[in-house]
Parts: sequence; structure tokens; C-alpha cells
Amino acid sequence: MRVPLLDLSGQLGPIREEILAEITRVMDSSMYILGPDVAKFEKNVAAYCQAKRGIGVASGTDALLCALMGLGIGPGDKVLTSSYTFFATMGSILRLGATPVFADIDPQTYNIDPEKIRAILSQGDTAIKAIIPVHLYGQCAAMDEIMAIAAQYGLPVVEDAAQAIGACFPVAEEGAVRWQRAGSFGAAGCFSFFPTKNLGGMGDGGMITVQDEAFAEDLDVIRVHGGKPKYYHGVLGGNFRLDAIQAAILDVKLRYLPDWHRGRRKNAQAYESLFKDTGLLEKGLVTLPQAVYQKFADHPVDGPDYHIYNQYVIRVQDRDALRDYLTDHEVGAEIYYPVPLHRQECLVKTGWQGPALPETDRAAAETLALPIFPELSWEMLEFVVAQVMGFYQGRGMI
Repeated sequence: MRVPLLDLSGQLGPIREEILAEITRVMDSSMYILGPDVAKFEKNVAAYCQAKRGIGVASGTDALLCALMGLGIGPGDKVLTSSYTFFATMGSILRLGATPVFADIDPQTYNIDPEKIRAILSQGDTAIKAIIPVHLYGQCAAMDEIMAIAAQYGLPVVEDAAQAIGACFPVAEEGAVRWQRAGSFGAAGCFSFFPTKNLGGMGDGGMITVQDEAFAEDLDVIRVHGGKPKYYHGVLGGNFRLDAIQAAILDVKLRYLPDWHRGRRKNAQAYESLFKDTGLLEKGLVTLPQAVYQKFADHPVDGPDYHIYNQYVIRVQDRDALRDYLTDHEVGAEIYYPVPLHRQECLVKTGWQGPALPETDRAAAETLALPIFPELSWEMLEFVVAQVMGFYQGRGMI
């Protein structure tokens, strides 16, 4: 049996005709950049993410860059974020001449640790102008604590939600719990529609969600070279526009997103059940993904999307050897992220220095992503777990 890390063909088949009809319609309209299709998709994404406005951009990277530009981040400024994430988070900071400040991660969730944020800010560095929490692998960072800390220090929050569209975070409210979606907490939520995302296009695309109308208007201008009206440039912007054809495709797929999330959660629960029968968990050879707050992890399959499993990442012993073994046995597996941002050459060679990030380094050395896409069958999931079991059995570890 062969189990790829991701196979988009199963997703595309049932909605192929809907998507082809939308592509044809946009093609015949001759309106390919921004326009009504982008406006419609922006409105629908904003509603889904519990935000007031959506601003479609060309990629998740452009979403981060545009949002930081809108906040006026520039040379001499610092932005506090996580080192355990995709390069775009740091790249957007560096491109504006600003400097990243890294807080270590929670070893269970791999998201930025609020207490580490607090410790850094308590040192009184007034050059820190914003916080970028990353909602890694499909679950929100601890946004209640992060927003409280940001308010205490008067800092805007830009949510890097590239992997977390639709993910919910529990907010305590008058003795009850309200589930709030990624991208609705901070000054801006930044999303990616790269094809491998839970909501993926047929090419690049991104979105910024905001709650403040004035800020949304600023971002609208920044994404078109800072020109308003056309050819009159009061600010410096960029070419961050979303293509209409991608917006139309994504708007079709948005209707199916809750079902796809449900399928991923179901597969995650299946992994948990299968791994429990192997003895790998008890021996500490494998650690499964943990919810931000474990007390919310027992919600049923149809409950809130506390985790949308953009990736299903386990912590394992002998990670690199296990990955090679799985590859040899036709199981797709990937390492996210083998080199944390604070160890990337382009940063190190500038002479950048920062505090030790032991949990970040440990996660980079021990984590591995397994297949989690919704169309996986039970037999495929059993096969994946059997191969992981076979690796450790072959080494006499179980």
C-alpha cells in the first residue's frame, strides 16, 4: 500500500465541475484582477472568520507583509514572534528593515509560549512594536493570554493564521465558553491559500481579516502600490492583489471546508485510537498532538474546530531514521521545520544574537508530520501506524 503525505485528487473529484464552471465564467468575464469575484470571496471569508472585513492578497506572505506595512513597521523596529514556523513570518519582518525577537514555544502545542512573551516584554525594550503569534499546524496559539499581554503593553497583534483558517479558540465569558476563530482576535489575521492548505487554491493566494474599517481601507490602498486614486500614491505599497480566478475557485471550496475539517479531525481521532494499541505512547517513543488546553480536547467529531490539523505532527525518537524508514515503506512524511528561524543562515550571518530557544530546537529535531488529509481510509491509517510500529520493533525498542 502507498499512503502519500497529501493527495488533492480525492478532494477535487467531487467538485471538479463546479470549479471548472467558475473558471470558465471568470475567463469569459475578462475581469481577472480584483473585481466582484474577489469582493465576494473577501466578504465570505470575513464572515466565516468572524471578522468585519477581508482584504484579498496574492499570498500568505503578502498578507503578513501588507499587514506590517499597514502598522508602520520599519527600520529600527522589532517584532516579537516564534522561531518555529515557516520562513515567511520572519521574512516579512526582515524585508521591512525590522528585527525579529523570538520567544520560545510551548513544548506540547508548538505554539508560542505566552509566558515567554511576557518575560521578554518585561525587560522594557521599547523598540518592540508588534507581536506575531503563529497558529501552527492548525490550532490557535493561547490567544486569551496573548491578547491580555498585548493590551498591557499597548502592542498590536498580527495573527499568522496561514495554517489555521476556521480554527477556534475557547474564550471564557461569564461562566461559559465562546469559541472564537483564528483571524478575529488581533489587528489583523493573515491567511494563506497555498494549494496544500485546508483551503487551498490552484496557485498562490492570501487574505487579511480585520475588525477595524479604517485599517481595512489602509490595507486596500497598500495592496495596489499605495495608489488612491489610481496613479496618485500617498503611501508606499506593493502589488499584493488577489487574482479573480483564484478567488472564484476558493469561494467554491470554502463551502466544503467544514466537512474537510471534520474529516481531518476524524482521522486524528483514528490515529489516537490506533497508536494507543501499540505501546509506543507509554514508552515515550511517540507523542501525539496536544490541544492548547487539554480539557477542550475531548469534544466530539462534530464539535468546535479547536484543531483543524493542517498538519498532523507527532514527536518521536530517532526522527530522521523513522522518516527514512517510512519513505522506504511508501508512507509520506515531512519535517516541519528542520531549521528554526533563529538558525537560518540569512539571519545568522547578519550577526543577529538572541536568547536560547531550547524547546524550539528540540521540536525541530524531534517532530514529524504524518498524512492527515480527509480522504484517507481506515486501512491507510492502519498502514501508517503499522509502519511506525514496524520501525521501532525492528530496532528492538518495543
